[in-house]
This record gives sequence, C-alpha cells and structure tokens, in this order.
Amino acid sequence: MCKSKKMSTQVIEPKTMASQSPKPLSSNRISETSGSHSSSEKISEPSRSHASSKKISGPSRSYPSSFEPSTSVNYTATGSSYNVQDSWISSVSSRTSLSSLRETLSENPHIYDFSEISSATNNFLAKRYSSSSSSASWRCTIRGNDVIVFQRKFRRQIEVSELRERLLSICKSHHTSLVKLKGASISGNYIYLVYDYVFGANLSDCLRNPQNPNFTVLSNWMSRIQIAIDISHGLDYIHNSTGLNLNFVHNHIKSSSIIVTEPSLKAKICDFGTSELCGEIVRNEEAEMAKDSPRSGTKRLGVKRSDSRELKFEGTRGYMSPEFLTSGVATQKSDVFAFGIVILELLSGQEPLKYKFDDMGGGYTRVSLIDTVREVVEGGEGGGVRRWVDKRLKDSYPVEVAEKMARVGLECVGDDPDRRPDMGRVQGQISKLYSESKNWADKMGVPTDFSVSLAPR
Repeated sequence: MCKSKKMSTQVIEPKTMASQSPKPLSSNRISETSGSHSSSEKISEPSRSHASSKKISGPSRSYPSSFEPSTSVNYTATGSSYNVQDSWISSVSSRTSLSSLRETLSENPHIYDFSEISSATNNFLAKRYSSSSSSASWRCTIRGNDVIVFQRKFRRQIEVSELRERLLSICKSHHTSLVKLKGASISGNYIYLVYDYVFGANLSDCLRNPQNPNFTVLSNWMSRIQIAIDISHGLDYIHNSTGLNLNFVHNHIKSSSIIVTEPSLKAKICDFGTSELCGEIVRNEEAEMAKDSPRSGTKRLGVKRSDSRELKFEGTRGYMSPEFLTSGVATQKSDVFAFGIVILELLSGQEPLKYKFDDMGGGYTRVSLIDTVREVVEGGEGGGVRRWVDKRLKDSYPVEVAEKMARVGLECVGDDPDRRPDMGRVQGQISKLYSESKNWADKMGVPTDFSVSLAPR
C-alpha cells in the first residue's frame, strides 16, 4: 500500500434537492430523524414496479392521436376484463413516477464525521471483519445501527461536488437484493463506506464450504434458482431501473460479494456504489484514452490522467471480461460477464479458475469453468450437462432447465461484449426458468420454502 499523505478530515455535505428545502447542515453534525429513516424502509421494491412496466398485457395496439386518458375501453374474454385506460396510464407513467419518487425521498445519505468512524472502530484497532489487498472492513455500531465499514483508497481524484452527487444518487437507490449503503466519510486518500450489516454467509463459502467440501447449504435446486433470480433482479435494477437516469456499473460482481441471508436463503449484492465513489468507473474521454493507451493488453492495466500518471484497475481473476483485461474500463457488459460466471458457479459448485496437478507432466494445469461448460454444452455430449452439474444436488433438479440455464450463462460470458445480452434480457430469461422450476417442484412435491442455518458444521 502506498504511503498516504497526512490524514485530514474532509466532510461532504448532501446536495440540496430542488424539490426540498432541508435545513442547513453543519460540517460536524448531521441531524437524523427516525421519520426519514423509517420512510425509506417502507418503500416498495422498485424492481417489481419496473418489471410490471415492461410487461405488455394483450395484443399490441396503436391508438389515434386523439386518444385521451379519460377514455375507457374494456375488453372482456373468458370472464375477465381488461381495462385499456388503466394499463395505458400505468405503462406510460411508470418510469417517470419511479424517477419522481426518488426525487421526493426525504432521506439524505449520512455524511459521517471521520471521528465517528474512528470511534466506532476503536481507532481501527477493532478486529477486522474482512481484509484484502484493496480494502479492509469492520463490523461496528454507528448511531444505533449494526453496520459494516469499508475502507477503500480513491483510485483517482474526484471533485467534492461530483462525489457528493454520486453519494446522494446511490443512497436513494432501494432494492431488496442490494445491501443498503447508508453513507460515507472521507479522510485523506481514503473513503469509508457504511453499509447495513446483513446476517448470512457469502455465496462462495456456501458453494464451497472450506470446512466440509462435501456439504453445501444450497443442496436444493430451488434454493439455487432463487439465488440466481435475486442476483439478476438486483443487477438489472443497478443497470436499468434506479429511476435516476444514470447508467450504473457495479464492477465487483463475484460469488464472494453476494450474501446468502439466513434463514431465508435469499441473495443480496454487496458493494453497490463502491466503484462509483472510489473513482473506479472511467467515463467518456478517460475511456477513450484507455483504448489508445500503449499499455493496453499488459498485466498492469490503467488509463492516462491529465497529470500523465497511470491509474491502475483491480479485478478478481476469473470474473474479468476480455475487454476489461485489455482496457481496464468497466462497463455494464463486463458486469454481465461476471454475472454469467456466477450462474455457472451456481450450476456446478466449482470455482471460476483452478489448477490441477498433472500426473503425467508433473506440473499444474489451468482449468477454466467457461471452457469446461463449453465442452459440455456445445460439444453435444449426451447427458453431459447432467454429469457436470453439482453432484450434491443428487440429480434432483429439472435437467432441461439446468441446460437452458447453462446456455444463458454461456451467452453472458461470450468474448464479444456487443453480442452479450443486457441484464434486462437476462433477468427475463432467469425469471422464465424460475417459473419452470416452480412448476417442476410443485409437480414433484419438492419444498420451496426453506429455513436453514448457515452455522459451521
């Protein structure tokens, strides 16, 4: 880790919205009312609203220019009525109402004073919840809330006004499949992100139990398809449905950044907003500079800044798309690539990359999950998918659905980003497979409601 300059406290104040008239906030104290917090908790799930807006009821029809919202046309078929007025108004206004809803939310992000973060973590001497080369985290209590504090270093210089605007936008995003970002604090070259603590275990550990490799809490097909649809809903929301007219990129999709909650076995995506707030996302002119960089394709990835110093990007081996490896520029299509890897992990229980010892050659051979699946699915081997799917499912799953899901995963990990589907389409495919799985479970009498403990065994 590079030596940082002398630590200085810098506090960002929330941006005042045009539709609101909040009281001026001091730099050291942010008033917090229980009413504003509770209102955020009662917001209905946006992704469901978005999904309904894309659903088209009945045949496609063209209406004359004189069509008025007050005009009501009813169609009756097999005892059920279809009201064009309600459907038309709902489909036209759903996106704008979602955007206006975000603008009227009273909750502002918490702008924590650095001393508050330092006190909660015992001057960062408390036991770390997790640690990696790029970040460290602590579980602690701040303002009576059980939270996780992530310390990350800024990847590039960001103007305070830009950072404040991004923080305000991200904290106004609400979805049941996302771990909520409550606020942030900055000090020197570091940003401290405060997320809600979610009780559970990460998906990587659930699939590959380090203490007992033969055991998995996800031993039922419905539990895995549930994880898949939760992640697809969450990532589709990040890309398309925030109602903020912004194209967000997650840039940290991997099995270890997905929490499987206990006891419901639902999935939540962690780290939403990290890449935006830490300066990992490259935009417009910086992306063009990355493409023209003479270092493209080398191991040390980066883009050129105005001061001619190189900005390095980090990624997790096995989840990085080919174009990200070349340019270091994260996009929504690179998120789709990483999501495809997670889908293949759910099916096989295997890690994206591993090395096997070659008895004949005496060295280690690199085994890619993508290559393995392509051989099985595209090779046309009879029963190949069934032999490849995680044995701990004990052949109790709909084989046709598993094959379709493997093909969806392969579409997502295609080498050409332009040919990869967007998350809106992928989410629709996963939803259809979930419905087929439910029908299979009902027909077979397989339980679909789970209450499982993730405690070590």
